[in-house]
Amino acid sequence: MANDESEDTQPHSSHDFSRRGFLGAVGVAGGALALGDGKLGRLAALGGASARPAVPPTPPARSAAPFELEEATIADLQQGMASGKYTARAIAERYLARIDEMDKRGPAINQIIELNPDALAIADAMDAERKAGKVRGPMHGIPVLIKDNIATADRMQTTAGSLALVGSKVPRDAFVAQRLREAGAVILGKTNLSEWANFRSTHSSSGWSGRGGLSRNPYALDRTASGSSSGSGGATASNFAAVAIGTETDGSITSPAAACSLVGIKPTVGLVSRAGIVPISHTQDTAGPMARTVADAAALLSAISGVDARDAATARSRGHVVADYTKSLDPNGLRGARIGVAREHYTGYNTHTDKLLDAALAVMKAQGAVIVDPANIATAKKLDADEFEVLMWEFKTDLNAYLAELTESPVRTLADVIAFNAKNAAKEMPYFGQEIMEQSQKKGPLTGAKYKAILAKGKRLAGAQGIDATIAKYRLDAIVAPTQAPPVLTDLVNGDPGGGGSFTSPAAVAGYPHVTVPAGYVFGLPVGISFVGGAWSEATLIKLAYAYEQATKHRRPPRFLTTADLRREEGATD
Repeated sequence: MANDESEDTQPHSSHDFSRRGFLGAVGVAGGALALGDGKLGRLAALGGASARPAVPPTPPARSAAPFELEEATIADLQQGMASGKYTARAIAERYLARIDEMDKRGPAINQIIELNPDALAIADAMDAERKAGKVRGPMHGIPVLIKDNIATADRMQTTAGSLALVGSKVPRDAFVAQRLREAGAVILGKTNLSEWANFRSTHSSSGWSGRGGLSRNPYALDRTASGSSSGSGGATASNFAAVAIGTETDGSITSPAAACSLVGIKPTVGLVSRAGIVPISHTQDTAGPMARTVADAAALLSAISGVDARDAATARSRGHVVADYTKSLDPNGLRGARIGVAREHYTGYNTHTDKLLDAALAVMKAQGAVIVDPANIATAKKLDADEFEVLMWEFKTDLNAYLAELTESPVRTLADVIAFNAKNAAKEMPYFGQEIMEQSQKKGPLTGAKYKAILAKGKRLAGAQGIDATIAKYRLDAIVAPTQAPPVLTDLVNGDPGGGGSFTSPAAVAGYPHVTVPAGYVFGLPVGISFVGGAWSEATLIKLAYAYEQATKHRRPPRFLTTADLRREEGATD
């Protein structure tokens, strides 16, 4: 796309990521070491400008019976309950039947790790309250799925996908689960994930866990649903619930959201409490919404945000929390907005994705946005290696603290987890090992000067000298780039392949918000576009993402194809 405004007229550069763990390829101890969490594997490119092979026949779709609530929004479900067409119980029953038909049978996408035995009782209680004239808010009676690293003090387990935590008991609900219950949501069950949020091995396959097995992408069953919130992404895309909660350290909400044609919001660190969530990093972890529409994601974010005495980071959110993020839903929200395009380092790895980016920018310009292209983040290439070092330090300390709080547990430390995996290797490590855990175990306490220096450097490069500097230089409302390449083929033998890129690290390392929204499809495989801003800019990003969504309405439900339909037009946007 031609420059609309910028002093930077250098050609757009390309790059090659080699298995960027979180997506990142990071040189550590003389070797390329993949990071954990969502970036692990998301992305390889479908290829550049090479000749297209002979067109194969259209792949068959797996059984997917018509579903009465397909693509139903929170507003649709609330209207149905208000009119008497539905009850909360009837809605929950329909979603449970959908899960029964499709998660372990039919296309067998394997997104649910456990159903809540109390779900229908909760729905009945919400119906009784509604009948008595009490409606708690937009989430009243709405079925929600949550990732299996979010603690619930009920009859469900909280295992982060690991057999090592089967039988453990949490002392209380995670703050997020507590907020959902207070809002009247029906927690329908827990979703599968990349085990330990993908912070275990350099050769892992996203979406696989020892407890849950492999999650599959509903758009092409042989493709990754990405990670680590693979189950929350795949389940929401497949209409297993109205919305879901994922968690992210770097890409674990936004990557599976993009891979499953969803809206994902990674909030500013501190907007949503992490108390009761199995951790990787107290400086980067956050929970956030995954939904089929921006409106639903905004409603869910409103329900889970807030200050929590058990998470000190949330104290910073005082004065920044918006009570109702749905008030930012403006279809004209792009008019007059200044949108910067992060070309360098975040484009050029996939020609199909680049085409979708240019199409998205054309839409934004037509909607009245001022496009500053390029508006590169000067520090983009400097973030990954130090980020991984910080995460390895924090993982050991933070996980040990979480495990120590459990009222019952077979493991109490990271060292115990490592020993458990080694003893149960046939079940826990049939495809990949635990090198990241072993390296993290060797790290010292968080009081060391080296850790503090690397942490401060990363925050400075991603924040003040990265996102903040770019926004100030070009006077931007947001920075955009493709979220990542189309989802890659699943490979349990070699792990997640490289060859693609992602736009997750700047916001992740800085602790800033990131919203991804569907941008179209490449051979039927979803691609998202990301809106990133400064700290506490969720309301602005939601406004921009909503305006783009309403102008394009790219999302369509999956067809559960056995493999991608390579007969489709390259760069198809719908």
